[in-house]
Amino acid sequence: MSYSRRNFLIATGVAAASTTVLSACGSGSGDKGATDKNIPSVSKAKTMNIPVGTKADSTGPAPEVAGAAKGGTVYGLDQFDMDHMDPAQIYVATEGAITRPILRGLTGYKVDDNGGCTLVGDVATDAGTMKNGGKTWSFTIKDGIKWEDGTDLSLDDVRHSFERLFASFVTEGPRYVQQWLVGGDKYKGPYSGKKLGSIDVSGRTITFHLTEARTDFNFTLAMPGYSLVNKKKDTKEKYDKRPYALGPYKIGDRKIGKSLTYVRNEHWDPQTDSIRNAYPDQYVFQFGFELVASTDRYIADQGNDQSAVSIFNEVAPERIAQVLTNATLKQRVLSQVDTVTYYWPINMTRVKDLKVRQAINYAWPHLQLQTIAGGKAATEIATTILSPVTPGYEKFDLYGTDKKPGGDPVKAKALLKEAGKVGQKLVIAYQASDTAVKSAVAIKNALEAAGFQVVNKQVDKSTFYTQIGKIDNGYDLFAAGWSPDWPNGYSVFYPCWSGKNIGDGRSNYAQLNDPSVNKAIDAAAKITDPDKANKAWGNVDRMVMEVAAVVPDYHKIRNWMYGSKIGNVVYDAGNTCIALTKLYVKK
Repeated sequence: MSYSRRNFLIATGVAAASTTVLSACGSGSGDKGATDKNIPSVSKAKTMNIPVGTKADSTGPAPEVAGAAKGGTVYGLDQFDMDHMDPAQIYVATEGAITRPILRGLTGYKVDDNGGCTLVGDVATDAGTMKNGGKTWSFTIKDGIKWEDGTDLSLDDVRHSFERLFASFVTEGPRYVQQWLVGGDKYKGPYSGKKLGSIDVSGRTITFHLTEARTDFNFTLAMPGYSLVNKKKDTKEKYDKRPYALGPYKIGDRKIGKSLTYVRNEHWDPQTDSIRNAYPDQYVFQFGFELVASTDRYIADQGNDQSAVSIFNEVAPERIAQVLTNATLKQRVLSQVDTVTYYWPINMTRVKDLKVRQAINYAWPHLQLQTIAGGKAATEIATTILSPVTPGYEKFDLYGTDKKPGGDPVKAKALLKEAGKVGQKLVIAYQASDTAVKSAVAIKNALEAAGFQVVNKQVDKSTFYTQIGKIDNGYDLFAAGWSPDWPNGYSVFYPCWSGKNIGDGRSNYAQLNDPSVNKAIDAAAKITDPDKANKAWGNVDRMVMEVAAVVPDYHKIRNWMYGSKIGNVVYDAGNTCIALTKLYVKK
């Protein structure tokens, strides 16, 4: 997923993880006289392996942060509240990021001082034991892990967490485990009293039996969408608003759409947790701040804002040059090349003519959109679905973007004429934010110059992905984005571009169901050699672009600003976000 769907990260072959952990700060926007050498480059960024840790790596407590102080409150300034907090429903990056202090899973990512990651056991004693070539995986649960009410985490809770993934009300989260567990195609969930036979529990060990070999299953389980749920406190649909905590914090107060407060979970034992520190006394996340508003507050750096950090809001495009060319302000910015590609899926059930979809690609105003987003310091124009920092990436440009980044309306209109579709109506969905509104206007102008009739429709930010994830959503184009769910190209192309993953709440937003693409995805998924697999995923990328099911927009360079009293702001490469549980408030 991305900052759109999923923790916006990773990729590589089968068993090894790769991600960029480039923490380079850029100066200027690229449009304000800054030199390219001062700007992080997505194309030139290197990938870094995320290894699987040992049992010792999985043993708590988490390493102490040098100089960290205990106490105080971390405040948040962000645009919108979370649509989901039930782990089974979490498939949006911000939801995954904000729940790291309260939710735990079988595995997770241990962050070092430089933002590098190791896959370790979280509630499990290690990152799992693989048998039968990857068709069987076992995890042993640590002793001493308790829920927020002081009751012990049981194997019954762990089993229930995975069985409830099959319940009918679970529509938004990842579908990998449900797809892979033997008998999952017929299982309807645990609420009728039936258990899933492919999950075995013995003593402190849980074992999963899969339909296919998945040597990356332990990476899959590190997704926030596979965090654990307390069986006795499972309120089904209502759990989405008030999940039960296993981490160092629990929900203290929540005002939907306005604020979310975490307070300490006194039953959390740091000896059981190798991933999380717990320095602040509480977190107070505040919602309703557009990018300019939050950036101006960070620049002013007054009062509680000195102890503030955002999980979504970055430096506003309008303030990029001011912030990144000011040596003092830039010290309070974490700039990070991300693996996400933002793009605009084209609804294949509504826009059925290939030439029309090609015309949209040719007409796209990449350069204008880059400028609106903050210039080269914030984005790099994309021509592919895979990011350059993702193994398997192959550089190609089917629609002349590199030569004409401002769009080619003449070529686009010629294609529309050939198709007999001049004047075709396009309904475009976009989030109701300042930057999105400006981008939507630029897109409308560019497409209308190419011969389309465009209707722009705002969709509420907090429910945007729920709305565009509906089969009958009524839109032809929508803003989205993705980065790999875990280290494998499969986690880009199966969820987003396989015809098998079409349905309400699924992430194949384009509803692409092309037999050749489906076949290529299935074939690539079976390749165990990383180099050969990466080549196959690069070929799938080209195939999707050849059918013009999407307009790649840009690869992201993130610029997170924070208050002067926030310490140890590091990147969590495993979840592609600021590592909330590594922060502290300076005295």
